[in-house]
Amino acid sequence: MTENIVLIGMPGAGKSTVGVVLAKRLGYRFVDSDLVIQERYGKLLHQLIEENGVEGFWKMENEVNASLDLKQSVIATGGSAVYEEEAMKHLGDIGTIVYLELPYKEIAERLGDLNARGVTLRPGQTLKDLYEERKPLYEKYAQLTIQCEGKMLWKIVAEIDARIR
Repeated sequence: MTENIVLIGMPGAGKSTVGVVLAKRLGYRFVDSDLVIQERYGKLLHQLIEENGVEGFWKMENEVNASLDLKQSVIATGGSAVYEEEAMKHLGDIGTIVYLELPYKEIAERLGDLNARGVTLRPGQTLKDLYEERKPLYEKYAQLTIQCEGKMLWKIVAEIDARIR
C-alpha cells in the first residue's frame, strides 16, 4: 500500500471529512495542510491571504506542502495546493494523489462564506471561474480520481481504500 494518501479537490469537496474517516480506517495519521499553515504562521488562512495577497499565500502554501515529511498519513490539502508545481511534485513523490471530484453545482451548495473558509479568490473572480480554472489542474495531478457526486461518506472512503490496495 502507498506511503501516504494526498487528497486534492475544490473547497467543499470533503477532503478533511473524508481524510479523517479514511485515516481511521487505515490506521494512518490525519494531517490537514491548511492547519499546518495556520500553525506555522500563527494566523488564520483568511488573515494570511489578506496580508500577503492570493499569490503570496500560494507561496506560503507551497513552502509548507513541499516540506511535509510524513509517513502513513492521509493529507488533506487546501484547494489551491495545485497552483504550485514544486509542492505537487513532492506530494506525488511521497504519496498517491487522490482527486475528490464533485460537479460545480454541488460545490456551490456546500460552501458557505468563502472568506471565512480561506478560499483564494482573486478580485472579481467568481466561484464558477475558480472551479473552471482549477478543475484541469486537479485532473493533471490526480493519480486517482473518485467521483463523489451523490455518494455517502462511507462509500467514498471504501472506494479509495479498495483502489489504493
